Amino acid sequence: MAGDIQNFRDLVVWQKSMALAKEVYRISNQFPRDERFGLTGQVRRAALSVPSNIAEGHARQGREFSHFLSIARGSLAEVETQMLFAVEIGYLSLDQLDKALALADEIKRMAAVLTKRLAANR
Repeated sequence: MAGDIQNFRDLVVWQKSMALAKEVYRISNQFPRDERFGLTGQVRRAALSVPSNIAEGHARQGREFSHFLSIARGSLAEVETQMLFAVEIGYLSLDQLDKALALADEIKRMAAVLTKRLAANR
């Protein structure tokens, strides 16, 4: 319930986003070492941007929260694209992305619902 939310850490969407970031870090450990400053760094920054933007938006509240949720959804699309690119170039198999892609889908849905609730409360 909304009354139970004391800070961003109480938001399930933030918790799921943190789990996704950890999963992306775990998966990207398998990338070649020479990708450390390329794809590895880029996908990790994008993954960490998702919970970071949710947290920042929650701290700002109001319309800004919706804006930051939108930014988080954009970062989520970046993560998915970059991980699928890693599959395309042979760094990963699609099976290795199952958990990350499922989390990403869940986070997308949760962020959309939260955005609608924020708009309804205006």
